[in-house]
Amino acid sequence: MINEGHAPSTRALLESKGIELFELIADRGELPASDPRISQDGEFADALAALEELGLVRKAGDGDSSWVPVDPATVQAQIVAPMTQEGIRLLQESAEWANNFTALRSAWRRSAPDDERGPFTYVHRPAIQPFVDSLAAECEFEALTAQPQNRRAGGDALAEAIAKEQAMIKRGVTMRTLYQHAARRSSETREYVSAVVAAGGEVRTLDEFFNRMLIFDRRIAVIPSPEGVDVAVAVREPSVVAYLVDVFERAWERGRPFGHGDASTLKDIAGEQRSMTLRMLIEGHSDPAASKRLGVSPRTYAGYVADLKEEFDVDTRFQLGYEIGRSGASTIDD
Repeated sequence: MINEGHAPSTRALLESKGIELFELIADRGELPASDPRISQDGEFADALAALEELGLVRKAGDGDSSWVPVDPATVQAQIVAPMTQEGIRLLQESAEWANNFTALRSAWRRSAPDDERGPFTYVHRPAIQPFVDSLAAECEFEALTAQPQNRRAGGDALAEAIAKEQAMIKRGVTMRTLYQHAARRSSETREYVSAVVAAGGEVRTLDEFFNRMLIFDRRIAVIPSPEGVDVAVAVREPSVVAYLVDVFERAWERGRPFGHGDASTLKDIAGEQRSMTLRMLIEGHSDPAASKRLGVSPRTYAGYVADLKEEFDVDTRFQLGYEIGRSGASTIDD
């Protein structure tokens, strides 16, 4: 069996050159040991060593005449199966550790200093995400989240987020998430939403700008502090948490289900974004400020304004402002 300490480097060799060499040997039935490509300085020298270490090739006989391929299925059973078993063991072990730390945190909260368990706690980076993760792990029946950003991180971060949300839903937590309409343009967000909704979560989008907000079990809310995104405020005061829940519920009622891609829903969303753009122009917001409130890039916002210029048949923003004013406030609601 392959030496576990060299597994990543051996796998890298298999991917880069080993598969190519194996295909070469398999196509021919054998490869002479004298072939210069597998000599000490040959291009496949390291690849041959990897194949031999894995047991994917062997000598044809007692002599050193040639190398022949070995059925990969037999090798896979010897190498991959133990890794899978170890992965399952580690997952089970990590779950036990998580349960133990949950108990430790409960004990800590009962004896924590007043400034740590009072109605308001300030959490600074880089402790914010671990703090939120701990609240999510302890969440028992409901998680409400408002996410103003228009896209989620991709790659491993996306997979990790999906796994966490699915685990929460699986243990009976009701999950509802609000995004802005612009989030529908993000492939990463669509992938995330598809996975969460399939697990039983709900996601809606809204035209309005809102700050990030997380509420767990209607017991504790996490919101940004006035100091910026590097500081979060954990709110435990029941009356304030109840108020924030009411704010979320009102926004939720106005939101549109993320999964609804029918023509009427998309038309309504386009209309709401148009109305929001008109509102930003009327109120005189700068492009950066307006694009942030719509949850889009400045370039996309400029495209919205260009569409309005075409709609009102004008060439400049000054003319657009005049036409919007002349049309009256009812234009915004069309």
